[in-house]
Amino acid sequence: MSSSLVSVITPSYNAEKFISATIESVRTQTYTNWEMIIVDDCSKDTTREILKEYAELDPRIKPIFLEENSGAAVARNTALKAAQGDYVAFLDSDDLWVPHKLEKQLAFMQKNDHAFSFTAYNLMDENGKPLDKVIDVPKQIDYKGLLKNTIIGCLTVMIDTRKVEPLQMPLIRTRQDFALWLKVLREGHIAYGMQEPLANYRIVEGSISSNKLKTAKRNWYVYRKIEKLSLPYASWCFVNYAFYAIKKRVQS
Repeated sequence: MSSSLVSVITPSYNAEKFISATIESVRTQTYTNWEMIIVDDCSKDTTREILKEYAELDPRIKPIFLEENSGAAVARNTALKAAQGDYVAFLDSDDLWVPHKLEKQLAFMQKNDHAFSFTAYNLMDENGKPLDKVIDVPKQIDYKGLLKNTIIGCLTVMIDTRKVEPLQMPLIRTRQDFALWLKVLREGHIAYGMQEPLANYRIVEGSISSNKLKTAKRNWYVYRKIEKLSLPYASWCFVNYAFYAIKKRVQS
């Protein structure tokens, strides 16, 4: 396996409760050639102080401080523009990676010459307690498949920037990651799944992602306004999305 630089893309906002654990899950990776670009979206708590301390402790941690609150899409895009890696990987400020995540996923991509990969992941509660639930993933998914089944977890994605560029997310409040994956797959790429859970997703009460109704509405917005699907096709995709979302909740 080559020693390719991996750029970790992390937006943060009022993340003082979780950001240290998130950073430590990257610092303890068995693969060490990474940079972690954390873009803070004008946090009002002590997040910025924590980031400055980590930047002094580890030069691979590179915080960027936005001057005005702009949302996760702007924060992620700012990090993507600053990224120097041959690969980018995404990790939100309350989620965690298992120690061999980068090593295993990078080897998987390089062995198979994949441009886009994602993995299964575990669920944990707000306090980091494992819920003994795994979100399984298919071996691969294409554009039409992802429209019907939003199975790709942002915290598990790794993309080869030499094969897929430029990477920028649409400026919408939520689901900008879903929209980006669709854009990449629409261009003809396939996303390949690793069945091994290599990340831990934190379920935080009251977070944007925890509101299923709002998520559904945002998916519909992506179908109609971003992907510009016809009403009948968007409706068909939405029915399938709802089916798979319910199935995932029941199985997990």
